[in-house]
Amino acid sequence: MTRGTRFSLLIATCLLLVSSVVAQKPVKEYTIEQFMNTVRIGGSSFSADDSSILFHTNQTGIFNVYSVPVTGGAAKQLTNSTKESTYAGSYLPDGRFIYTYDRGGNENNHIYLRELNGTERDLTPGEKTKASFVGWSHDRKSFYFTTNERDARFFDLYEMPIDTLKATLIYKDETGYDFGDISYDKKYIAFQKNGVSQADSDVYLYNLATKEMKNITQHTGEVANSPQTFDPDSKYLYYLSDAGSEYSYVARYDLATGKSETVEKASWDVSYTFFSRNGKYRVVAINEDARTKIKIYDNATGKLVPLPQLPNGVITGVNISPSEKLMAFYLNGDRSPSNLYVYNFATKKATKLTESLNPEINADDLVESEVIRYKSFDGLDIPSILYKPKNASAQKKVPALVLVHGGPGGQTRVGYSPMTQYLVNHGYAVLGVNNRGSSGYGKTFFAADDGKHGREPLWDCVEAKKYLAKLGYVDEKKIGIIGGSYGGYMVLAALAFKPEEFAVGVDIFGVSNWVRTLQSIPPYWESFRKSLYREMGDPEKDLENLRAISPLFHTDKIVKPLIVLQGANDPRVIKAESDEIVENIKKRNGVVEYVLFDNEGHGFTKKANEIRAYKAVLDFLDRYLKNGSDVSSR
Repeated sequence: MTRGTRFSLLIATCLLLVSSVVAQKPVKEYTIEQFMNTVRIGGSSFSADDSSILFHTNQTGIFNVYSVPVTGGAAKQLTNSTKESTYAGSYLPDGRFIYTYDRGGNENNHIYLRELNGTERDLTPGEKTKASFVGWSHDRKSFYFTTNERDARFFDLYEMPIDTLKATLIYKDETGYDFGDISYDKKYIAFQKNGVSQADSDVYLYNLATKEMKNITQHTGEVANSPQTFDPDSKYLYYLSDAGSEYSYVARYDLATGKSETVEKASWDVSYTFFSRNGKYRVVAINEDARTKIKIYDNATGKLVPLPQLPNGVITGVNISPSEKLMAFYLNGDRSPSNLYVYNFATKKATKLTESLNPEINADDLVESEVIRYKSFDGLDIPSILYKPKNASAQKKVPALVLVHGGPGGQTRVGYSPMTQYLVNHGYAVLGVNNRGSSGYGKTFFAADDGKHGREPLWDCVEAKKYLAKLGYVDEKKIGIIGGSYGGYMVLAALAFKPEEFAVGVDIFGVSNWVRTLQSIPPYWESFRKSLYREMGDPEKDLENLRAISPLFHTDKIVKPLIVLQGANDPRVIKAESDEIVENIKKRNGVVEYVLFDNEGHGFTKKANEIRAYKAVLDFLDRYLKNGSDVSSR
């Protein structure tokens, strides 16, 4: 052995020792209160002079509206709600602003105006009214909004001048169209009309002068088309389509000739595209393997605009100021929650405006996710997001959870999740499954769950459990399943239809009875009711099958511990869905815990409730999964 070889071996041995020490470095565990002191933020609207940005944050415990200087500095609180979470809409040119909130999570959002003297004005009154701000006229002398005040099933389109605040009806919807955009010259409105399935839709063009409604994407079979934006010259309508393709791409329709052409394709779904106010830039977002990729084009040259060099993460929520000089956006990473930035196109400088992560939490104690794929029972690749606890090893195996997203057509994506990081920080591996039927992986994959719920998508989750068990650092006897909304249904289905597979279940406002849920959907879901029925089943025609896939009618098979979380005001998954399955399990002396939130709807909008919810979940998992014994015989 040469001297050089001995030296190389010595260095290698030292490096192994160092890496072993690093791998065994203790990870600090944080409380749920510390995780929830990491604030959530969203929204962005530039003031008329580009000096500040309007946004919302739950810094006070619930969401309120704030403004922050584009040069950086302390944010100023503008609304002071202590009861309802309040979300930023848009600045008016004169400094007033609009915002929105509902009552206790009932999803009947109204549009409110905050006057310069601080008083509030409800612009869309009505006890059961649901309204949405949808954009500005090009001259910014008026804005557009939709409301279902006239008919709870449909959303009419209105224009409201900011000087009079007297709304004018632009389009009365009696069919079930979803608003897309209105041309700068106010001659055309683009709508989306959903078809027989969630993978089938058309773009309709309405001529305001002639009152003609025209389908510009007529097709055979199932093709998804959705309007995006008119160009600033009102010559083209840009839209997304997956005609002849697995993935959606950008196309445009010539308003003068009636001809369509492809503008841009990618190897993944294009999520959206839009122009800056005067057309200097066009923004494109691509859903690239559960990550958002942003592209910005300079329309004069057709070249890509360089994006700022940033820490690890993905850019989301892009918004270009009306002056087209600045861009607001959010940066989100696995170990870093969303932070608001502003980018100056001229200086190419990005300024960070917020610090969302609780300073008590060291980001080094959090974990990066890994995008993985595993084979399901039929050989289908299932894309998933894996979170491995630090210090997990073959010598120190950890419990694990299969996490199922909502939808059913949702997607588990990379990025910061306080619940996931909290669970991983406390020693649980988490695998976020994109079972068949998830969006983002092509239209064939997206449609693969239609009419198969309670079976194939569930079996994908069972295979996820098998994948976890083979990792070497997961205790194969301690794998549970967790999910919210449709994911909550999958939890209940797993415990009812595959009762011996998962050790525990965590159901967060999940469906237990599809018959009742489909019969009680909110009236404003009318535009996609038929496609929802195609996806899940018609409560009149498919009653027998819906009962067969509804866990409520099979609770006698649930033998593993279950915790259920529910918002009392949930209009989507009503309280009875959770009440009855909990009651049925209790009647059989099964192990079930129930956590009810009187002031929440379909999700959490208040920090206090998130703290209560996730602490209850961890306590349950520690008791029955990490430290518990088999209770199936109870």
